[in-house]
Amino acid sequence: QVQLVESGGGLVQPGGSLRLSCAASGFTFGIYAMSWYRQAPGKEREWVAGITRASATTNYADSVKGRFTISRDNAKNTVYLQMNSLKPEDTAKYYCNTNTRRFDWGQGTQVTVSS
Repeated sequence: QVQLVESGGGLVQPGGSLRLSCAASGFTFGIYAMSWYRQAPGKEREWVAGITRASATTNYADSVKGRFTISRDNAKNTVYLQMNSLKPEDTAKYYCNTNTRRFDWGQGTQVTVSS
């Protein structure tokens, strides 16, 4: 069955960096555009960044543009999110899914930015 397993979150000080990973299985990863999403307590899940099938195009929410970088390795069925210059408002649980949110959500990985 389809699995999306996010990892790499943690507690980091403002200005710090984290690299998230999402290991996908159970579907043909390489044919899907993928995205990262996040959900903060009391807020709706929001789109953060997206990448096309062959990594030709990436897009970012305005709130993370210039600080986050999405990438993928189709040979490893994995999508990454490099997060730099982290801010307290980036605190949320982070998830990956296709651009159309096709599959059930994984467990997510918690990112907490705090001094």
